[in-house]
Amino acid sequence: MTGESVEQARSGIGPAPDAALVTAVALLTGCSLVMIHSTTAPMASEGVLGASPHFLRHAAALILGALGGLAVSRLPLVLWRRLALPMWLVTVVLLVATLFFGVTVNGAQRWLEVPGLGLRFQPAEAAKLATVLAVAALVARGDGRPNSPARLWAPTLLALIPAALLVAQPDLGNAVVLLLLAGAILFVAGAPVRVFAMPALLGGAGISAYVATQTYAWNRLTGFLDPWARANDEGFQLVQSFVGFARGGLTGVGIGDGRQKLFYLPEAHTDFILSVIAEEAGLLGVLVVLGAFVAFVLAGLQIARNARDRFALLVGFGATLVVALPAALNVAVVTGSIPPKGLPLPFVSYGRTAIMAAFFAAGLLIAVANQAPAPAERFRR
Repeated sequence: MTGESVEQARSGIGPAPDAALVTAVALLTGCSLVMIHSTTAPMASEGVLGASPHFLRHAAALILGALGGLAVSRLPLVLWRRLALPMWLVTVVLLVATLFFGVTVNGAQRWLEVPGLGLRFQPAEAAKLATVLAVAALVARGDGRPNSPARLWAPTLLALIPAALLVAQPDLGNAVVLLLLAGAILFVAGAPVRVFAMPALLGGAGISAYVATQTYAWNRLTGFLDPWARANDEGFQLVQSFVGFARGGLTGVGIGDGRQKLFYLPEAHTDFILSVIAEEAGLLGVLVVLGAFVAFVLAGLQIARNARDRFALLVGFGATLVVALPAALNVAVVTGSIPPKGLPLPFVSYGRTAIMAAFFAAGLLIAVANQAPAPAERFRR
């Protein structure tokens, strides 16, 4: 690495990964503004300036998220390392509070409301980020290799406690994502593959038992297995998603001209926004969105690879997965590859808490990139 490139990294004028990351986020948020405006247009009569209340709230969330991500990127990683465990503890308290005082929507008690302001937020999003930071901080101590039971139990508990609280809401989707994030960080840190065998078996058995005993989860599974046979009930949402993809073809029917958003496709502006993109912008529009996520992931992994120390590497990798994993699962859901899980498409779907979390993750990646790159001999996995 040349002295000039090192100086650029120290000054925050990042090389290619930084630019690719920012470009990908800008493309996704631009697409989000267009598609949320289009998807919520039927509600525009309730808003101002020809825009729906949902669009106005979404635009405000994007602005606040971008400002928040910028602020996060300017703070040194050493601060996040010190705050990691306290932040994790705060999110656990919020998750417990959600079980007692949370707002119930569609049968799930996942939101807390700020008294007097009428604002709601979902602690699950903060819990995923806090768990990534806490596990990374704990694992990075010493030589940073969780290769013995004594070094694995503490980070495992950091993931299991919030995951159990999420299942109690119930929110199986975010609980699984949180556990996968923690497991991925442990794997990258050097945990042997064999240690994941038993947790994977127990997790699979637990998920199977959960689906078998929870009516809503069982209905989602049966609707996924044969959506056309249950097109008027459990399979309705998935069938309507298929219709959106089929109508869009290669180039789409035109932005604003889609029909599925007209109360045919439930949650069109949240979990199933990609179906609306497929209908109105076609396969080409979907590929643009997927390409932006691929660019984000590649940039994030490159930033993590060039990280100054092990904590920065783990945070960079974890922050990349905070965006990449829900995105991959969302795409799999809307295309009928896995049962519906209720996960938004990062940066694109309507959802203020999820937007803030995605920008927070992007800010952490920029903070990692802004450090001086690691010398080749600094550390190895």
